[in-house]
Amino acid sequence: MSKIGFIGLGIMGRPMAGHLMDAGHELTTVKRGTLDETLASKGMQELDNPKAVAEASEIVITMVPDTPDVEEVLFGEGGVIEGLKPGTLVIDMSSIAPLATQEFAKRIQDAGGEYVDAPVSGGEGGAINAALTIMVGATPEGFERAKPLLEIMGKTITHIGDQGAGQTCKVANQIVVALTIEAVSEGLLFASKAGADVAKVRESLLGGLAQSKILDVHGERMINRTFDPGFKIKLHQKDLNLALEGARSLNLALPGTANAQQLFQACVAHGGADWDHAGIARALEQLADHEIGSR
Repeated sequence: MSKIGFIGLGIMGRPMAGHLMDAGHELTTVKRGTLDETLASKGMQELDNPKAVAEASEIVITMVPDTPDVEEVLFGEGGVIEGLKPGTLVIDMSSIAPLATQEFAKRIQDAGGEYVDAPVSGGEGGAINAALTIMVGATPEGFERAKPLLEIMGKTITHIGDQGAGQTCKVANQIVVALTIEAVSEGLLFASKAGADVAKVRESLLGGLAQSKILDVHGERMINRTFDPGFKIKLHQKDLNLALEGARSLNLALPGTANAQQLFQACVAHGGADWDHAGIARALEQLADHEIGSR
């Protein structure tokens, strides 16, 4: 079993770390307030900073919100790189900028480590059920080292290509997810405004070509008005910013992505930064002056 440092115990990170401990690995983390009771009961140890975590670990996993957060954990004062031992495997499972990922990988490799980017999809439910989809950017050797750990946390693990390729795949994933949530919102809003039983409409659509996990999970959220996060709007906004910035550098138009970002921004303007991303429906509801499910 391995000694693993796990930095980033949020909505996703907590269950992911728990699965690794259940599999027999020893985990340390950086002290940040009160440690989750479940992880504490499983024996997770807290250390002062990322440097100390790296010194105590053969493998370091990061699961933090954004590119600057990863950079600070890895290369800031008291960062992972200061405690990195030769051969340490660093796996970043955050969703961040692909170009920055390539730079981070080079710096870790120059310091004697191995770097893998392995962002995830599947939300809180996927993390809790160890059913995440994991998109991996790595050397072949790095992928083979990381794969047994990734298989503990996820169900579909795909080696996309070299470092940065996993993050590119995740950006593409977030484009598709955002536009599909918007499409489900518009379809259910139309049905509801027209007077149909929206729950039965959703049930019917789940049996046809419109079927999707988003229609299943987030369609139900919209009907039941349950917008506590799974995955926060402000984090999906961050991912769409990566998509739109990348599109500009590629001289590429992504009009649907830009529209979804504007709807997310409308939610934020109404206090919804921490709503689940299914809350994009609320922006459309306001435009329609009609709430999904009302008759």
